[in-house]
Amino acid sequence: MDNAPLPIAVYVGKDLQVKLANPAMIKTWGKGDQVIGKKYLDIVPEIESQQIFDQAMNVLNTGIPFHANDKRVDLVIDGVMKPHYFNYCFIPLFNTQGNIYGVMNTGTEVTDLHLAKQDMESAEERLRIAIEASGMGTYEIDLATKKIKTSGNFNAIWSIDDEIPNDELIKKLHPDDQLLREEAHLNALETGKMSYEARIVNEDQSIKWVKVNGKIINDENGKPNTIIGIIQDIHEQRRFEEELKKQVTENIEELRRSNDDLLHFANVVSHDLKEPVRKIKIFNSMLRNESRIHFDENSKKYLNKVDQSAQRMQTIIEGILAYSTLNKSTQPIEKINLDEIVENIKTDLELIIKEKDAILITSELPEIEGATILIHQLFYNLIHNALKFSKADQPPRVTISFSLIKNNGIDYAKIIVKDNGIGVDPIFADRIFNAFERLHSKDQYEGNGLGLALCRKIAKRHNGIISCVSEIDNGAEFILTLPLKQLAETI
Repeated sequence: MDNAPLPIAVYVGKDLQVKLANPAMIKTWGKGDQVIGKKYLDIVPEIESQQIFDQAMNVLNTGIPFHANDKRVDLVIDGVMKPHYFNYCFIPLFNTQGNIYGVMNTGTEVTDLHLAKQDMESAEERLRIAIEASGMGTYEIDLATKKIKTSGNFNAIWSIDDEIPNDELIKKLHPDDQLLREEAHLNALETGKMSYEARIVNEDQSIKWVKVNGKIINDENGKPNTIIGIIQDIHEQRRFEEELKKQVTENIEELRRSNDDLLHFANVVSHDLKEPVRKIKIFNSMLRNESRIHFDENSKKYLNKVDQSAQRMQTIIEGILAYSTLNKSTQPIEKINLDEIVENIKTDLELIIKEKDAILITSELPEIEGATILIHQLFYNLIHNALKFSKADQPPRVTISFSLIKNNGIDYAKIIVKDNGIGVDPIFADRIFNAFERLHSKDQYEGNGLGLALCRKIAKRHNGIISCVSEIDNGAEFILTLPLKQLAETI
């Protein structure tokens, strides 16, 4: 008995005097080793008002064994009363004359098991409350018998009063969705998981969208025997999604029409304005060259202003045309040597470079894919801006550097065009890419306010980005990031 892992004790006489107690029982009581010969209540007086003592006395008096499972017994261990849970029994002991002389007590502590069970029941209750609060229902289908157990809002979602066979539930699905359900169940037998959306047809022929999720539970042999899962009413969600999709489609169409109208307007107006401006320049030139008229200095100044204003108007018109038609036609994708692009731009800007005694420093640039005419325009605008917005007392110094970066497995060219010019207030670093955004008057710096807007538009069209980092009087850095390869054949 001493080696038995389970607590065992023998009590004799009407006072339940401890005759035998193995180490496991002594440890359970937690009152020390000196227990033999003592009364049961002297060892554990805290049980006098508990059912376990009455049960032991009843067995002693009646001779009827008593068995208990997962019963609470409060014991004082190390001076602290704590609840414990036991499976225990009291068995009557008879002498040779058939009289009861004592009781044998055996048991095992199941406190940890009881607490784990409580935690599980608590978790199940929280889950049940959460499922009901969310409007979902749960189900369990026996794959062999096809019987279904449900809980939560399952019946309300299906618009049924009582549980009905699974086959009857399937019939309530929209005919077009029954094949979808069958395929989802077949796939679940392979993947172990199931998810699909379907329509329930109510008796009044109204439709309700639901989402069904499930999981296959296998038996001890690894064969599927049960599906458990949840069903959720998503009708309002689907209705909202359909309405949102409709509104988005309508808005996109309206935006497309407005954009087309705007592009058409800009195109027409620009073309219509080009001819009057051209005539103003011609007639102004003819007037200045008229030998029969003597112009004083003020008149010459006014004629020059007319010519300058006409030139600015022509520049603005050409800028509007370029900006409005940039996305109108596609360009073929071709390999572009950026070193050649920059060299060609140096040639185009040779006069202003010499005039300002500018220095252009370029590192070896990569070959990318894109539309050559657009990439040329992009770099032309950036370099021309760097030369234009230079300091009056300092020659422009423009540095073009390159580094290779990778993002989401795609190689990008990161190109920085840095100058030592007048710079930009950081609060305007993003606004300068807006169309017609000017930080300086046209008298200070000529232009149409579309150069950087075109740069951003071209970069975006090439799946790239452009940004500016700058400070006033401390130059500017234009950071251009372009993919080396384009996925499409045209852009």
